Amino acid sequence: MGNPARANRWRAGGLVLALLVALVSAFAASAPASGASPDAGRRVMPLGDSITDGFNVPGGYRVDLWRKLVEGGRTVDFVGSMSNGPSSLGDRDHEGHSGWTIAQLDANVPAWLRAHSPRTILLHIGTNDIYGPDPAGAPARLSALVDKITAQAPDAILLVATITPLTNYDAGVRAFNATIPDMVRSKANAGKKVHLVDMHRALTTADLADGVHPNAGGYGKMATAWHDALLAIPGSVDDDGGTTTTTTPPPTGSCTATHRTVGSWQGGFQAEVTVTAGSAALSGWTVRWTQAQGQSITQAWGGVPQGSGMSAVVRNAEWNGSPGAGATTTFGYIGAGAATTPVLSCTSP
Repeated sequence: MGNPARANRWRAGGLVLALLVALVSAFAASAPASGASPDAGRRVMPLGDSITDGFNVPGGYRVDLWRKLVEGGRTVDFVGSMSNGPSSLGDRDHEGHSGWTIAQLDANVPAWLRAHSPRTILLHIGTNDIYGPDPAGAPARLSALVDKITAQAPDAILLVATITPLTNYDAGVRAFNATIPDMVRSKANAGKKVHLVDMHRALTTADLADGVHPNAGGYGKMATAWHDALLAIPGSVDDDGGTTTTTTPPPTGSCTATHRTVGSWQGGFQAEVTVTAGSAALSGWTVRWTQAQGQSITQAWGGVPQGSGMSAVVRNAEWNGSPGAGATTTFGYIGAGAATTPVLSCTSP
């Protein structure tokens, strides 16, 4: 017969162990999954092919983009089912799939959006389509992919890039890229949160390691292009990067316009204009100003640029032309040249 005291000690020890296991299991079940922490910041999904993955340079543009965002005091959470990159890359998650085409992303993106709920998406895709059997159909496939993303994630901000240069397929790249601005503009005018990033202009074939994939310097230029675009789009990252606010005196017309310089860099800047209705609802609006020498609007969202030369004219988009009395709406733009403080006029219609 055994010692009763010893048996009781074993039973007590077993109970304590069981309680500890239960507590650990409960804690593990309640902990958020990696990359999905509610405190991790703005969820940004790098989406594309091997150039997003970082073929040739581990981490690719994501390394310098992460560094720029962190150094700017922004808190972001790169998300995706893939993960790679050097130790200097603080968050290695992404959806860059080597060798993939637009159609392959299209087939898989619904599951990724459900799994990761990105708030901002960086889309660079189409390079492998240029090599494929139907490069002429690539623009339609890209448009359909954008529609699928914006339908499933209508509140996410989607940045669509033109593809980077290819040494041996320049004509195909240029033909594909030429269709993207109008496609993006049509989606934005329909009220979708879609923005253009002219990545092709940021690089040359001298920035390629193998005629296809960027070298380290090329990836750095991509990071700068993404970063500048993110700063130019309010809400795309945690901090909108605002630096200077300027306001015009209220005009005597039916609306006023407020100009805010959000950020600037060598050779360019980004700004936001707030249109405020007067004592009555608007039935369309137009903002005008005179640009400084060397300035031009290179990209806009929430408004339709129609000026020429030094005369800047931006009319409302289809979806934001009728703010009620005293209500506001905004448009933003990227400008070439040095940032200034223009005097704006606003009229309606």
